[in-house]
Amino acid sequence: MTRAPHDTQNDTTNHANLRIDRWVDAHFDEEVAFLQALVRVPTDTPPGDNAPHALRTAELLRGFGFEAQAHEVPAEQVRAQGMQSIVNLVVPRRYAPGGPVVALNAHGDVVPPGEGWTRDPYGGEIVDGRLYGRASAVSKSDFATFTFAVRALEAAGVPLTGGVDLLFTYDEEFGGELGPGWLLAQGLTKPDLEIAAGFSYEVVTAHNGCLQMEVTVHGRMGHAAVPHTAVDALQAATRVLAALYAENDRLREHCSAVPGIRHGYINVGRIEGGTNTNVVPGKVVLKIDRRMIPEEDPVEVEARLRGLIEQAAAGQEGIRVEIRRLLLAHAMQPLPGNAPLVESLCRHASALFGTPVQASGTPLYTDARLFSERGIPAVIYGAGPRTVLESNAKRADEHLVLEDLRRATKVVARTLCDLLHG
Repeated sequence: MTRAPHDTQNDTTNHANLRIDRWVDAHFDEEVAFLQALVRVPTDTPPGDNAPHALRTAELLRGFGFEAQAHEVPAEQVRAQGMQSIVNLVVPRRYAPGGPVVALNAHGDVVPPGEGWTRDPYGGEIVDGRLYGRASAVSKSDFATFTFAVRALEAAGVPLTGGVDLLFTYDEEFGGELGPGWLLAQGLTKPDLEIAAGFSYEVVTAHNGCLQMEVTVHGRMGHAAVPHTAVDALQAATRVLAALYAENDRLREHCSAVPGIRHGYINVGRIEGGTNTNVVPGKVVLKIDRRMIPEEDPVEVEARLRGLIEQAAAGQEGIRVEIRRLLLAHAMQPLPGNAPLVESLCRHASALFGTPVQASGTPLYTDARLFSERGIPAVIYGAGPRTVLESNAKRADEHLVLEDLRRATKVVARTLCDLLHG
């Protein structure tokens, strides 16, 4: 009888995964406490005073034996972006030569809590296995996921090659250019692969682009008792709004071929104007967000949007329109070299969550695009539920199911072991 050859490599991998899982379980209370401490330091953007959170994070990391390099973005660049302070953190971990360097990037800045909370948005309170707080799901959770995944990897006792760069940055809400974009431009991190903070346990390899614009409609202010002496900027702005919403009907007809992404969309997220009830408004400002599917050309999208606005405002005497681009975030599409990341993440997530997990796209835009734009294969994965809506991310009572955090930490640590196991 012939005995089948024994797969020593597979045995080694299984033993490493078992040691990783056991380490995460043994240190999970410590991981939860780490996340609670991060949630309790506000990072509302605006106003965007994020340096205190970075310094607190660095202090906590030192307790684990991780030395964080703190890189302060020049104040004039930060103020120009509409924020107060940014200190980005880089924690380099290096092993034997020969393997890739994998960046793990999570962002600490987040939108303000808003109204409707039933829990303290900065309390980190745990109720029924859920941790509540602003950024508990997106994406301070992945400060914990990534940190404890690296700790579990290093505790597994297997030979490692290459390295990991933990990147904790603070400019995702305004586009990321002063977060990971700034670190990459300064040469402060040079990874071969990247895992960006997720918002669910789906493995995301593509996302929408985003164009944000500010449209200022100028008229002439006047008293409501003598409206003929004024030029109503709001009335002109309503024509612009009508043209934008009509464009949404056209966009719904052009769907993306990427699973998880539907169609482009225009959202008018903010309107400012007028001075008083009895005054004809002389100026109205619209803040516009245009989501672009990966198949769209951003140059063509911006040109069409500008044309729509200008045409809608044309022919109205005394009306002048200013259009200013606020943000252009390109769509992310899979790069050929992302296969090892995608395969490993999907395999381990499917096993640990007990349900098939496959690569898909998302209508959001993320910092991950800044890596893929530089030719660095990137994947989005982290702690969270099946869909971002389940966690109330960016809404009242944002929360994270702690078992999702536990399993995501194991998935990332196992994936790192696959990529870096010597």
